[in-house]
Amino acid sequence: MVTKKITIEPVTRIEGHAKVTVHMKEDGTVEHAYFHVNEFRGFEKFCEGRLVTEMQQITPRICGICPVSHHLAAAKAGDIVLGCPPPRPASLLRELMHMGQIIQSHGMHFFELAGPDLLLGFDADPAIRNVVGLIQADPDLTVKAVRLRKFGQSIISELGERSIHPTFAIPGGVNRTLSAEGRDRILADLDAQIETTQVGIKIVKDWVEANLETVEKFAVFPTGYLGLVTPRNGLELYDGNIRLKGRDGKELEVFSAQNYLDYIAEHVEPWSYLKFPYYKKLGYPEGVYRVGPLGRINLVEQIETPLANEELKVFKAINNGAPVENTLYYHYARMIETLFAAERVRVLLEDPDILSNDILNTRQEPVGHGVGIIEAPRGTLIHDYTANEYGQLTKVNLIVSTGHNNYAMSKAVDMVAKEYVRGPEVKEGMLNRVEHAIRAHDPCLSCSTHAVGQMPLEITIYDHQGNLTQTLRR
Repeated sequence: MVTKKITIEPVTRIEGHAKVTVHMKEDGTVEHAYFHVNEFRGFEKFCEGRLVTEMQQITPRICGICPVSHHLAAAKAGDIVLGCPPPRPASLLRELMHMGQIIQSHGMHFFELAGPDLLLGFDADPAIRNVVGLIQADPDLTVKAVRLRKFGQSIISELGERSIHPTFAIPGGVNRTLSAEGRDRILADLDAQIETTQVGIKIVKDWVEANLETVEKFAVFPTGYLGLVTPRNGLELYDGNIRLKGRDGKELEVFSAQNYLDYIAEHVEPWSYLKFPYYKKLGYPEGVYRVGPLGRINLVEQIETPLANEELKVFKAINNGAPVENTLYYHYARMIETLFAAERVRVLLEDPDILSNDILNTRQEPVGHGVGIIEAPRGTLIHDYTANEYGQLTKVNLIVSTGHNNYAMSKAVDMVAKEYVRGPEVKEGMLNRVEHAIRAHDPCLSCSTHAVGQMPLEITIYDHQGNLTQTLRR
């Protein structure tokens, strides 16, 4: 059968550069859609030869959106490689910075990146389907959303002196204490940001109720779910063991990050630089899983802060306790995590050790290899370092959250394209839904491929003879 091809490049309102090609049948329906991550992967290789103590400043340069996650994962890997576990106050301070990262990243994605689609509509004019359109539609809400992100950034800068590429965590601990004045500045603004987060949760719940038909046909499919958990299988974003659930919601594994290669392998497809991680024992694609907000909320049994735990109960009731497979529920899960992070900020700031001067372990017993793990906003982030006796890295392996979600994004793109894209006239709103199949996962593509350079979506449509008939650029 004769086909034509639609190319969406770059995909917009995400971090990084990607394209989507939609292969259409002669009858105007979609044969298959592919999600291509076409940045070059090379960051791991040029880290070889660097000192493990430099990685806390090198790896955040992978990305300006989630530098804190790389910063902290690199420090945690350095702790193990050099044999210098941090004192408890340093771990509390690191986690506090991480909660700031979760709040600023989740808040920005929900309101400024995904929000225009949800609040203004998938078919809204692209000229206003952005944060400017949100300001026009609801200026008060938009200002609160901006302040939520600013609050998260202020926590990061309070600790690391700046909100982008902070210099704070080092192997063995951190290099600055938190002052009582700094603690009080954060606490003074916390209640307002919890209130804004709860507004966001109400918005997404109301939107789901009003658009349930869309939610139930927009990329709904089974996978496993992977992420960190507390010893009681609660939501954990900073440290812990990895838990993996199967498609039926039953636990498959609980294992240490140090042993991740015993359980996780990576599949390669010729149409993407981004690899496809999967659970070894089930193979590919049966062993694929999702990470990030939807993965984590499906994974856990409880949340150990009261407000977020009440929202978790509501979420778990959506599918009577079984995994929630709807891609659009990523947004709801994301805001539950934001609420948890805000509540966790209070718990950390009220701990007496948070103001302690005991922030660095200077005694080292190097072991030469270590794996640092953290739950970045987008999912499980793994830094795996091997170093020689001089502390120089001989091997680096990074598996980032967007990589874990590669199968899920690819599957979502194909399903949404088949559901919504129809010819012969392919409208912009149809293609925006395909983009949103990616956007819902909040991917960070320069992280996933460790790219250097600009991250500019171009949509090119070819007829059945291979002639270019239409080009759309963002």
